[in-house]
Amino acid sequence: MNYRAIRAIYLFEMARTWRTLLQSIVSPVVSTSLYFVVFGAAIGSRITEVEGVSYGTFIVPGLVMLAVLTQSISNASFGIYFPKFVGTIYEILSAPISYLEIVIGYVGAAATKSIILGLIILATAGLFVPLHIQHPVWMLTFLVLTAVTFSLFGFIIGIWADGFEKLQMIPMLVVTPLTFLGGSFYSVNMLPSGWRTITLLNPVVYLISGFRWSFYEIADVSVVLSLGMTVGFLVACMAVVAWIFRTGYRLKN
Repeated sequence: MNYRAIRAIYLFEMARTWRTLLQSIVSPVVSTSLYFVVFGAAIGSRITEVEGVSYGTFIVPGLVMLAVLTQSISNASFGIYFPKFVGTIYEILSAPISYLEIVIGYVGAAATKSIILGLIILATAGLFVPLHIQHPVWMLTFLVLTAVTFSLFGFIIGIWADGFEKLQMIPMLVVTPLTFLGGSFYSVNMLPSGWRTITLLNPVVYLISGFRWSFYEIADVSVVLSLGMTVGFLVACMAVVAWIFRTGYRLKN
């Protein structure tokens, strides 16, 4: 394992974050805080509690997941797309670095940024509402698994995209709507039975449900099922990335 190569890629990507601190950290935190203020004040005044938890406190895990999902995809996709755009990807591919080391460097940096952002948003939410994390180890487990999984997904999007429009298309038109409809701001159990069945087809439901359980021990689906779905998506993304490097899809041809 070429740890020096992994470290070089990782530090380069992390340095880009510190150079664009306003865009990478401050902007998502402010946007999420606005979501919290608007939804917490507007809807929270009408819905006092959800399953025994105040509405403002209930939406915190969903807001953290919303930020982590979108930022993981954005960081990883841009991180690998930009070398393709400027042509430096060929220098990376011709260097004595394995495909695994390339993925660890880029995905590791993107996941680290998302985890830091998620923790900052969590600390910011604590300024608005009282928070108590029932299972901190499981909270960190779901946070890390989600960040790594969707960083891998973003890595795939970055390789697939051949323009900046495609780079933003899936996060904006697919991931963000699925997150909003995945129980970020409400409990799936509040829906009519027909809509609840349809909602359970949304994979994001399982991520948010498991993450929320680690806070309040309330969940829309089984925690074991949430963990299994997360790990399953992670394995699927790893398989796609392995196929991409084995075939050279959008890299060598």
